[in-house]
Amino acid sequence: MYYGFEMMSFIVPIIVILVIVGIFLSFVPLGLWISAVSAGVKVSIFSLVGMRLRRVRADKIIRPLIKAQKAGMNVNANQLESHLLSGGRVDNVVDALIAAHRANLDLSFERAAAIDLAGRNVFEAVRMSVTPKIIETPWISAVAIDGIEVKVIAKVTVRANLGRLVGGAGGVQRNGPGRAPAARVGEGIVTTVGSSQSHKSVLENPDLISRTVLSKGLDNGTAFEILSIDIADVDIGRNIGAHLQIQQAEADKQIAQAKAEERRAAAVAKAEEMRAEVE
Repeated sequence: MYYGFEMMSFIVPIIVILVIVGIFLSFVPLGLWISAVSAGVKVSIFSLVGMRLRRVRADKIIRPLIKAQKAGMNVNANQLESHLLSGGRVDNVVDALIAAHRANLDLSFERAAAIDLAGRNVFEAVRMSVTPKIIETPWISAVAIDGIEVKVIAKVTVRANLGRLVGGAGGVQRNGPGRAPAARVGEGIVTTVGSSQSHKSVLENPDLISRTVLSKGLDNGTAFEILSIDIADVDIGRNIGAHLQIQQAEADKQIAQAKAEERRAAAVAKAEEMRAEVE
């Protein structure tokens, strides 16, 4: 009996210790904490427990934090957790900060987080600031003053403007570059061709379109900068002026026929009336 009691007194503390360790490990991602400490990131176990109690995935904070501090960024766990709880993408913001730091771009965590929360792809925006994108427009149809349709394809080189990504039109969405640059350039092309006296002047000097459109400042109030506009192709379409004249002539013809039929019907009615009076 004494031996059994001694065994129980030895096993029970071990079981209690194991239960306590199990509960502790369920709240604390020990492996993640070891990774952070070995990477030189100062994070306490109690911080990880607090994240678990706030239902925040610690790996969504610690792994980007390790990446940021390894890159020499001054970012702390509270900033990343706050951004995550606001619905932001922490990994994307940290990647953008690292890319901006290496490219010597002035981008703070607050601005990067604001850009991300505004629905922009901040990492892609930083990449576009370093390496401009070329956007090819579809066929843009415009009519010169002489009535000839001119079709134009343009290649637009744009660069993201980090200072205007929040509140600016167009720019870089979460799924890639927006359509605003091509749309604004298309509007400028239509205006430029429409103000040309002849379609021949457009064909002879397509660079005139580029210079005129660039001088309009189409990127004002937008989240991008237009660096260049290159006319890739120019083609002649329909003779809109002649087509409209034909339609107008056909309409005039129908109006004249209607009026002639009206006069004929009036004459017939008048003749019937006079015949009735004679009888």
